[in-house]
Amino acid sequence: MISILSPLNGTVMTLSEVPDPVFAQGLVGPGLALQPSGDGEVTAVAPVAGRIVKLHPHAFVIQADGVGVLVHLGIDTVQLEGEGFTLLAEEGAEVSAGDGLVRWNPARIVEGGRSAVCPIIILDTAPDNLGNITAAGQSVNSGDQLFTVA
Repeated sequence: MISILSPLNGTVMTLSEVPDPVFAQGLVGPGLALQPSGDGEVTAVAPVAGRIVKLHPHAFVIQADGVGVLVHLGIDTVQLEGEGFTLLAEEGAEVSAGDGLVRWNPARIVEGGRSAVCPIIILDTAPDNLGNITAAGQSVNSGDQLFTVA
């Protein structure tokens, strides 16, 4: 069983609450979302130990013990072409849970007319493989357990 930790401080949301139909309908995979909390710059950290298989300014995927974990920083943020995001790691790097990967400012994303909501998705698994799921509405800190994957 793998623990998936929160990549940032925020409030837990169900995927169905994400303002993007692809994530909201679970088409990418099962998981949760976070509404980031706090002002100013935020560092998104690795939710698991593993290897960074994809690293974009707005999203990253870590492969850990047969499970891929996608963290997407905001909705439609790919359109920003990296503006407002600072990469703190490199694709292919081995990381520990809690290592800083991307620095960004969720408030600036909102000011630009986009949502700062961050889906945390488990790739290539069924929803019933998730357990110990943190309830929507709960506040979490970076590094707190969000759920487990069997």
